[in-house]
Amino acid sequence: MREDRQDNQNQPRRKRIRFWNPGEYFDYSLLFIILFLVGFGLIMVYSTSSYTSSLDYGDAAFFFKRQAAFAVLGIVTMLLVSKVDYHFLKRLTVLAFIGIGIMTLAVLIVGSAGGGSTRWLEIGPLRFQPSELAKMAIIMYVAYATTSQVWKLNDWKVLVKIMIPPVILTGFIAIENLSTAIICGVIIVAILFVASPKYSHFIIVGVIGCIGGALFILTAGYRSDRIDAWLNLETHPKGYQTLQALYAIGSGGLWGKGLGQSIQKMDFIPEAHNDMIFSVICEELGIVGGVSLILLFIILIWRLMVIVMNASDLYGALLVVGVLTHVAVQVLINIAVVTNTMPNTGIPLPFISYGGTSLVFLLVEMGIVLSVARQIKIRK
Repeated sequence: MREDRQDNQNQPRRKRIRFWNPGEYFDYSLLFIILFLVGFGLIMVYSTSSYTSSLDYGDAAFFFKRQAAFAVLGIVTMLLVSKVDYHFLKRLTVLAFIGIGIMTLAVLIVGSAGGGSTRWLEIGPLRFQPSELAKMAIIMYVAYATTSQVWKLNDWKVLVKIMIPPVILTGFIAIENLSTAIICGVIIVAILFVASPKYSHFIIVGVIGCIGGALFILTAGYRSDRIDAWLNLETHPKGYQTLQALYAIGSGGLWGKGLGQSIQKMDFIPEAHNDMIFSVICEELGIVGGVSLILLFIILIWRLMVIVMNASDLYGALLVVGVLTHVAVQVLINIAVVTNTMPNTGIPLPFISYGGTSLVFLLVEMGIVLSVARQIKIRK
């Protein structure tokens, strides 16, 4: 399939790009999975936050209402984006990439802090994390640059040329948000790996990436503390959150205590509706509920793989590869952190954890996927 797509790229084609998607197919299975995950996420945000939000804000549904508003905005935007021809994104890629790069750099200069890190940018009443936008910008840029020079990917110089802009952007992110930078780095490598006919270059890329990650960890004391807390969970002060999350998973047993019946969410797990929400899911719905959610994510990833294999061109396939990698790596990291398989990071569980910026931009990415799926040719 890869060779056929490369041959097609070598043949110049003059294709008129329309703003509205000319395709007729719609992946209702993928849409159902997305809506189910968003709906389940809203239920769990209410369940995990009702106790603390009633104490802090006098409204048990405070966080639920905010998340529901972002969910509606994200779903509407997703459906609108799905109707736009994804080839139209090529015209916006470079401009969007530069703009998001400037916003990411601005975070380091005038960004607002929260949770011990400076990750937010405030523009009037809007407060968001440019790093969430950067994931989408990197997907668009690498897919665009790769398809523009796909016949030259055997040359390591071309790979380096493609990687330099997104790697610089990833470096800006890594200064304050290493975990998100790791996701961005994996997205870059995954898209290039799928498109490239030669794999030996990626061994060197992997080694360089590991060295760079180690340097970022060693140059920031709080990151070293997280590793120490991971290795000494029961005795380290910063291991408290993960330890309480493990208590929640263990106390849930096979079938759980019942929806809304969690004990650990009552201020034992700090901000349980955020990164540690999976532990409360396991406490209330049991291991059965946690495994069922993981299986649903696997089905989502499988649907994305189906779209990759059947996309009408390489550009569309690589866009979906980027989104697939984003979702898969973020789910893997979040669950690994909650189960203490890796050191604690600030990565939310896609579609489930509280966070308007993350949810909206993730749904926009899903709109791009649905746009690619619309142009799949169905054999009759």
